[in-house]
Parts: sequence; structure tokens; C-alpha cells
Amino acid sequence: MVSRKDTDHLLERHILHSLSLQFVVNFSSYKDVLDIGTGGGFPGIPLAIMFPETQFYLVDSIGKKIKVIQDLVKTLDLHNVIATHQRAESFSEKVDLVVSRAVARTAKLEAWSKGKFKVKPRFAFLKGGDLREEIDEARLHYSISPIYQYIHLPFFETKAIVHYNVRSS
Repeated sequence: MVSRKDTDHLLERHILHSLSLQFVVNFSSYKDVLDIGTGGGFPGIPLAIMFPETQFYLVDSIGKKIKVIQDLVKTLDLHNVIATHQRAESFSEKVDLVVSRAVARTAKLEAWSKGKFKVKPRFAFLKGGDLREEIDEARLHYSISPIYQYIHLPFFETKAIVHYNVRSS
């Protein structure tokens, strides 16, 4: 969900932020994508609109948020989104890629995603701040792409895409 006080920044801080993942991920190359801790549907909903041939699974442990997303998916007639109220650890489908936006530390996201990939792990996370310690504690070796190199707006100066083993566009 987006807080009422943040609705003035919906386009920049939520939609554009979500869509920035496409600068390092060629979503057309992936059939199934899992959005862990989707909250208000970010990044999953904007990505699903942009990439209608990709199936997006949006999971969140808070049922109230998923109910709003399910209503939005129905209203927008998005046939490539399945939103479910569950913890990431209990998600049982196999996917090609896991995405997330400011949900948990990278090592925790890795653990929640264990056994969920069709072939090999692929991750793309939207993160902010100093990421050195967080990346050092992760099991895999991630690349960090500052979003400001693509979108020159002040909000993105401290934002990055943390990614592993994704196909670049």
C-alpha cells in the first residue's frame, strides 16, 4: 500500500521506482516472476502492465494488502498476475526470477527463495542506502546498479538495483 501522505509522489517513488528494474532485467526473457513482500503491488503491478507476456506472482504475509491488490488486478483486468496471501517461504511454484522492493536484507531474501527456481537463482531487488555490509553477508555475489545513472531525479540518488545472474536488456 502507499501511505496517504505519499500519494503525491506515487509516480516517482513507486511506479517509476518499480519500473527501473527493466534497466538491468530483460523481463521478456522470463516466463514466471515472483515478487516477495509486494505490499501495495510494487514492483509487481507496474511490471505486469509493462510485460503482459510474463506471469507475475505477488505474495505478501499481510492479507489486507493482498485483498487490495486482488481488487486492483481485477479492475485492471491483468491476466498475468496472481496475488496470494502467504509468506514467501510457503510459496510453492517454480519461477525464473525473484524481485522485491525494500522488504528484507538480501541474505534473508535468498533464504526465502531457496528451492523456488526452475533452473538457477536469479534475483533483482530494489534497495536504498549503503549496501556494502548487506551484500557482504549474502551468499551470492551481487552486482549493484545505481538507479541514478538511468533516472536523474533526486529521489534516486541513494537507490540501487541489486541483482544476480539476470539477463541484461
